[in-house]
Amino acid sequence: MSSLQRTMLKGRLPPTVPGSRIGRSDSFKKSRVRDFKPTQWNEFFAYKEDVVVDEKRTFRIYRTKQPEKVGPTLLLLHGGGYSGLTWAHFCVEITNIIHCQCLSVDLRGHGDTCTGNEDDLSADTLAHDIGDLLNKLYPDEKPPIYLVGHSMGGAIAVHFAHLMIINNIIGITVIDVVEGTAMEALASMQSFLRSRPTHFKSIPNAIEWCIRSGQIRNVDSAKVSMPGQIINCTTNKLATNELPLPENDDDDASSTTQFTHPFSISEDEEISGANEATNESDSSINFTKPLNVNDDIAKKYTWRIDLSKSEKYWVGWFSGLSDKFLNLRIPKQLLLASIDGLDKTLTVGQMQGRFQMQVLARCGHAVHEDRPQEVAEVVSGYLIRNRVAEAVGEFRCHLPAC
Repeated sequence: MSSLQRTMLKGRLPPTVPGSRIGRSDSFKKSRVRDFKPTQWNEFFAYKEDVVVDEKRTFRIYRTKQPEKVGPTLLLLHGGGYSGLTWAHFCVEITNIIHCQCLSVDLRGHGDTCTGNEDDLSADTLAHDIGDLLNKLYPDEKPPIYLVGHSMGGAIAVHFAHLMIINNIIGITVIDVVEGTAMEALASMQSFLRSRPTHFKSIPNAIEWCIRSGQIRNVDSAKVSMPGQIINCTTNKLATNELPLPENDDDDASSTTQFTHPFSISEDEEISGANEATNESDSSINFTKPLNVNDDIAKKYTWRIDLSKSEKYWVGWFSGLSDKFLNLRIPKQLLLASIDGLDKTLTVGQMQGRFQMQVLARCGHAVHEDRPQEVAEVVSGYLIRNRVAEAVGEFRCHLPAC
């Protein structure tokens, strides 16, 4: 009989909250100091470039180096509110597996991209932005393009492929976006956006919130991704332009601040990037000490984009998405954080074998940030099986295909 069972029989089971780790002292939790110092783009990408498409549109792109052998170009499209830096760790992982070049783009209204009308986030506008950017980058002969999109970016990738703006798309991977569940979630989207803090006192503070709130569960990914989502309130420039942080800001990069949040997250998931080797079991943390973001000192940074203003485009992003996805005449892959995410149309399509599906466990919505290695393996395996990419070395995908 285990010690826990004996304690239960004696009626001395300590009070807990769902998912809490029994026997783990509060003093130990409070003593853990975590590093939230941001990292820079050049640790993951070889090139950063501002591409002028016309007098009203300049797009920020990040690229990995050219592969040693000829391979496809992976065009990576981020979700709403994110930036091209959301793919940083994924790019490192996948270029170590297959011969390819990654092209990550800051979409209109996001990151360091500048356009004449940043509020126009319609599916057609975003899709034609991508086509014009590719024509500018490759005016003569385009490489084979494989589309990878997360959330809003996944919907735009499907829309872009459906419009057939260019004719050299060789396949698509859509990450954690399904028409049925997305349309259902729209009703509560404004409430979710209002629940987020409006300002942050520093870049590390924003990274800390990102992890503690569960937006991203991999601290290493949050360190490079989150600065691409916020701007300095004084300069209106993206926080990435202030990196690296001065040495005297190092103290602010470590924190034990506690945040109030409507749900608890797993501690080993929250710090997975920095502490995978601990092999600790899942637990939940209750954040009870709120950060006072109303003080002027705490209002140094705010969100790059006000997503609430894009509400009129939400239905256009996701309406008809499942049918468009299934009708694409290219190899199709869908990665989900939960099997419950499938709607009826895709469930039927999956049973008919019209696309490959993979469910990745222990992930939040930002699947590619929470588990970049696993996502890279799944996408690489799919490209290799479809003979559109070659492995750098011996490759064996350890994840089962669904």
